Amino acid sequence: MTTTNIIENSDHPIIKHNNLDVESQQTQETQEATEVIFDYAKRAQWLRAALLGANDGLLSTASIMMGVGAVSQDVKTMILSGIATLLGGACSMAIGEYVSVYSQYDIEMSQIKREIKGGWSNDDEIEEKKNGLPSPVKAALASAFAFAVGALVPLLAAAFISSYHVRLAVVVVAVSLALVGFGSLGAMLGRAPLVKSTLRVLIGGWLAMGVTFGLTKALGSTGLVNI
Repeated sequence: MTTTNIIENSDHPIIKHNNLDVESQQTQETQEATEVIFDYAKRAQWLRAALLGANDGLLSTASIMMGVGAVSQDVKTMILSGIATLLGGACSMAIGEYVSVYSQYDIEMSQIKREIKGGWSNDDEIEEKKNGLPSPVKAALASAFAFAVGALVPLLAAAFISSYHVRLAVVVVAVSLALVGFGSLGAMLGRAPLVKSTLRVLIGGWLAMGVTFGLTKALGSTGLVNI
């Protein structure tokens, strides 16, 4: 509570605040605001990483399914190619993220050990730094899960449609809607222009699917690939 001193004069009392108490309160409010900003930034990093993983799963799976669909009208072949991409991509993402985060973990642990040995930090600071280190296992699982979520979009879109041309169209529409959603979320997290960022993601996705479909179709027309 802020203390005050009341100075009497002939007409009105003058209230004088204790400067130390006011400064202490301001410092506490600043620290609380800093903690909120830090927590938001930390969450935003994880959300952006998950968003990138899901976008990767979406485009990788959709492009491969479109490529297979360019040379084969069989729905089973198309779905199996998508499932293989989901499994292989999720495992690849998990292993890559695990190795990357573990390398970062080792570097930061080495720094903490040097600080302990040199007595540069107290026990509370050391414990706080240890608790703040990233978990390689959690990062790997999150990356694999995000990739799989994105990959499910084209798979579910194509799974129940027997007509070849309708199936390709539905996959493109479903993936386009997902790209718009991912692009919008990425723009909001990165505080970037919404329309520009969303269009960039959408057009990039169309290019990836179109190039894969076109080149695979051209390769199939040469007779080198027959499915």
